[in-house]
Amino acid sequence: MAAPLTPPDDDPLGAALAAWRGARRWLVAFSGGLDSTVLLHALCSRRVHASTPPIIAVHINHQLHADAGRWQSCAEALCASLGVPLEVRTVRVRRTGGGLEAAAREARYAALESLVGEGDVMFFAHHQDDQVETVLLRWLRGAGLRGLQGMPAQRPLGRGQLARPLLEQPRGALEAYAAEHALNWIEDPSNTDTSLDRNYLRHEILPAIARRWPAYRGSIARSARQLGAAESVLDGLLPAPRRLVSVLGDPGIDVQELLALPDATASMALRGWLGGLGLPLPPAASLAEFLRQLRAGAGGPLLAWQEHRLCRFGSGVFLLPAAGERSPAGAQLMPGGTLTLAGGGELRLIQAGGQSGFRLAPGAALTLQWRRGGERCRLPGRAGNRRVKTLLQDAGIPPWWREQVPLLFLGDALVAVADLWLCDGPWFAPEGGEGAWRVCWTRNTAAGAIEL
Repeated sequence: MAAPLTPPDDDPLGAALAAWRGARRWLVAFSGGLDSTVLLHALCSRRVHASTPPIIAVHINHQLHADAGRWQSCAEALCASLGVPLEVRTVRVRRTGGGLEAAAREARYAALESLVGEGDVMFFAHHQDDQVETVLLRWLRGAGLRGLQGMPAQRPLGRGQLARPLLEQPRGALEAYAAEHALNWIEDPSNTDTSLDRNYLRHEILPAIARRWPAYRGSIARSARQLGAAESVLDGLLPAPRRLVSVLGDPGIDVQELLALPDATASMALRGWLGGLGLPLPPAASLAEFLRQLRAGAGGPLLAWQEHRLCRFGSGVFLLPAAGERSPAGAQLMPGGTLTLAGGGELRLIQAGGQSGFRLAPGAALTLQWRRGGERCRLPGRAGNRRVKTLLQDAGIPPWWREQVPLLFLGDALVAVADLWLCDGPWFAPEGGEGAWRVCWTRNTAAGAIEL
């Protein structure tokens, strides 16, 4: 049973990894349980047989169980024994309407996504039994064509890719591999809690199905793949509304082209677009109501599900960035320095070069503030001060960003509105040059880190 995971290049795992040999890094979502332990060990074994990208394990501490600290220590010990660097991220799980399990998943994926850089691939250890459980749970919840395909073998994640190389492997193959290599792993006691839907299905329902239909795993997985193929054909036949990007980088689609489609087609177009972004899909009823409001001309209707939000603005329907807290006002930003913002993103003061910028006295720093109302900026070469609120509106800055745009002050004077505008004053250096600085604002949109 362990054979599918052994090193030869013609085994299924080798085929699944072939597309990722040119990745910058192999990151492994590593809980320390059976599945991720087998995956990490199997990936490390390939370092002996073929060149592989650097392998880095990532452990998420959810702080939800009394043994969370011990589990982290076990993960550290196993990675040390394999010679694999381990990144640990501690997250705070905020309970939402979707329940604790869904909230933990959201927090985990957000933390993992933040580590994925350009050219990276993040491996997950989901296997065939996980896929079957996912398909059945979605079927019982009334999922449509996309949901019944289960988990994709790969999809975008942050600036890189998510991949599931074990998705064709049954759990039994992983158990046999672990036994053959005498692996130790963490047992999460919640895996036996049948009050959770997935565990109830795993421990109560699927064993009965297996007694009657022992080949059910392959059959259900095959059906999921066939649904995926059918959707690919359908996607090629459906009109696709034009993709848009807001001034600050939010992904969107053209609302008029969307509304020109019949309801069923428009719904599929929206779901296809969201699925292409790697997002969970909103409930069908919520999506239908959102389209109804769009057709009725409601001002800026909002669709919210899990941690995601869609909103109409101008000519598009845009995916909003994750809602989060702002950094406290009053933080200092020195020339050459970086200020990391709550909720992702950062501010930097970089050398202006030949671009317009500003000069600061030795030891001076800018102070971060947020809009409170009444702020004004005199644009270089323009007469009179203009309200920051008006500048944001005239520039087409989406409403969900207008309270999130950082303002940088020197004492009581507004020097810069993020990297959008410089304000005139004795600090202003129209041609930049030596000793001149400018602001660089990187922000996290739903499309990832954006720097304009």
